[in-house]
Amino acid sequence: MIPVILAGGKGERFWPLSRKHRPKQFLSLDGSGKSLLQATADRLLSLAGGWQGLWVITAAHLEAGVRDQLPHLPPENLLVEVEGRDTAPAVAWATLEIAKRYGEEAIIGFFPADHWIGDQAAFEDTLKSAEQLAAEKGVIATLGITPTYPSTGYGYIEQGEKIGFYGNLPAYQVKRFAEKPDLPTAEQFLATGRYGWNGGMFIFPAGVVLSELHTYAPEIIEPLKQQGPSCYPTLPKLSIDYALMEKTQRTCVLPVTFHWDDLGDWNAIERLLKNENPNVEIAKHVGLDTQGALLYATDDDDLIVTIGLDDTVIVRDGKVTLIAKKERTQDIKRVLKLLQADPQWAELL
Repeated sequence: MIPVILAGGKGERFWPLSRKHRPKQFLSLDGSGKSLLQATADRLLSLAGGWQGLWVITAAHLEAGVRDQLPHLPPENLLVEVEGRDTAPAVAWATLEIAKRYGEEAIIGFFPADHWIGDQAAFEDTLKSAEQLAAEKGVIATLGITPTYPSTGYGYIEQGEKIGFYGNLPAYQVKRFAEKPDLPTAEQFLATGRYGWNGGMFIFPAGVVLSELHTYAPEIIEPLKQQGPSCYPTLPKLSIDYALMEKTQRTCVLPVTFHWDDLGDWNAIERLLKNENPNVEIAKHVGLDTQGALLYATDDDDLIVTIGLDDTVIVRDGKVTLIAKKERTQDIKRVLKLLQADPQWAELL
């Protein structure tokens, strides 16, 4: 398998820790000391057969950061987009480049740079099953994470007809991709037992996706094939889910149970690190009558003192302190728009 890491995202909901030139994938959020990008690369190395088989695609302003974080990545395996156009152009360009080097029979896997996976052995076994499925059936294999609660923050994949076992995992045709649901709909999804979270990981033969892109997204694949990445500014800004996965009939899903989190916002850190303590503390903290708080400071000398707080996120980074109710962390993006509108805050973005 040729694994490709999608490393061009912003991770705005982790502001103020995440900034334009220091996005979420460059951060260590789980206390391991490794950034999410480094952990993702390490997770994929054995499947790639070493650094020569691993690829990364990122945005131009993040190129230096990727090279600094992954010094063993061959320079020719780093694709740099002149500007971000979402994941469909990224997948299309990387697939074209890999097909040129390895041929259209090559099995490619795409993986977000900012996910957390708790069981390496189960992850590797799953991807070997997905590789077998993609190669034997000529399909796009995707992973459906078995839901542990009715999340309204994830998209879902509905299983269709069962097509057999690959490794020790059952495989199903994809009946449909469902957008992020409201709570009653999410509860209905779980009740059926047929839905998994969309983990955003795809494994396929290069030629299959190139053919499907010509059918469903010619406005992306044809300019890239004819002009190369110089056409990027003219390409539509589309996700691979919308441009291809929701339209093609050549998708199959493997339900998986390993511990996975897409680390979408600060509340995800609590899911990873919560223990018997009343708060999650990645900072020096003295609290009085405070519980359910998440506290993070980048400077080990900083002390956070709280009195009478419940379910609060407090993040200190440089000149910025964020204080928010947990239920409002999704609104960080709205705050960033306010900051972007005022030039005096430019250095904080």
